Amino acid sequence: MSRIAILGSGAWGTALAVHLSQRSDHNVVLWTRSPAAAAEMRQQRENLRHLPGFALPAALTITSEAIEAVADAEIVVSVVPSEHLRATYTHFAPWLRKEQILVSATKGIEDGTLLRMTEVIRQTLASSALNPPCGVLSGPSFAQEVAAGSPTALTIAFVENAFAAKIQREFSSATLRLYTNEDLVGVELGGALKNVIAIASGVVTGLILGHNAAAALITRGIAEITRLAVACGGRRTTLAGLSGLGDLVLTCTGSLSRNRLVGMELGKGRALEEILTGLDGKVAEGVRTTFAALDLANSHGIEMPITEQVAAILSGRRSPLDAMRELMARPGKDE
Repeated sequence: MSRIAILGSGAWGTALAVHLSQRSDHNVVLWTRSPAAAAEMRQQRENLRHLPGFALPAALTITSEAIEAVADAEIVVSVVPSEHLRATYTHFAPWLRKEQILVSATKGIEDGTLLRMTEVIRQTLASSALNPPCGVLSGPSFAQEVAAGSPTALTIAFVENAFAAKIQREFSSATLRLYTNEDLVGVELGGALKNVIAIASGVVTGLILGHNAAAALITRGIAEITRLAVACGGRRTTLAGLSGLGDLVLTCTGSLSRNRLVGMELGKGRALEEILTGLDGKVAEGVRTTFAALDLANSHGIEMPITEQVAAILSGRRSPLDAMRELMARPGKDE
C-alpha cells in the first residue's frame, strides 16, 4: 500500500486527495495549514470552502500537523499557491527524507528569483542537505471534474523516467490517464504561462470581441509560450501536448477557469482588486505569473506581446480595450 501526502487543501489538492483515496491500495493524507479547516473537513467530510459538493472519502486522513502528513509518506504532492511554496517546504524540511518522491502540482513562476516550482523546491531543500527526486504534474484539469470522476489526461514529468513511470502507475485510474515526460522545463512553463494567456482570453470574452479574436489569441498564445519555454531549455513538442496546448485550450475556454474569469471581469470594466477579493481566497495564479513571466522573457530576449499587454492591464497602465487595439496594431509578421 502506498502512502501519499497531499500538501494544500485548495480545490486541486482536495480533488487529487479524493481521487487517490478511491484506490484501495493507497493511504492518503491531506494537509492543510489551518487547524480549524482540518477540524471542519474531518467533521463535515467535505471541503466547504474550496470544493463544496464532493464528499471526502472515509479513508482520507486530514491533518494540519506536518509530521503526521509526511513522516511516513512515500510520495509527497505539493499543491500550495506558488507564493507559499518556499515557506511550505521550509516548514516541512525537518520531516522529509531523501528517498521520498516529490511531485509539484503548483503552476507558477516565483517572483524575484524567476524559478520554476521544482527549482524552488530543490533550492529550499538543499539547505537541509536533501535532494529527493522532484517532478511535476500538469495538464488540462479542472478540480471539480477530477473529483467527479470525469475523464482527464495529465502529464507527469521527471528527469528520471523511472520516477515518472511510478507516479503514472500510482495515480492512474479508469478516469485519470497519465502520460510520462522528461521535459520538466516545458511541462512547468506550459502550465504556468497558460494562465497569463487565459487572462487575455477572458478579456476578449468580457469585451465581446468574438470567436475569431479568441481563436487568434489562443493560437498566438501558444506560440508565445513555446518561444519562452524553448529559450529556457524546454522542448517544442512538449508545448504541443497536454501540458501546453491542452492546458491552454481548457483554461482559455472553460467556464471553471479562475484566470479566465479575472480577464472577463477586467474586460467588463471591474477593478482588479475588487475581482480578486470576490474570489474569496481562491487563487488566480496568472495574476502573479504575468510579471514574473515578463521578467523571465526579458532576461532571455524573448518577445511576448500578449503577456506585455496583460501586464499593462493588470497594473492599470492600459485599459483592456486599448490593450487589444495595441495587439492588433503591431507591425505585420511572418507566421
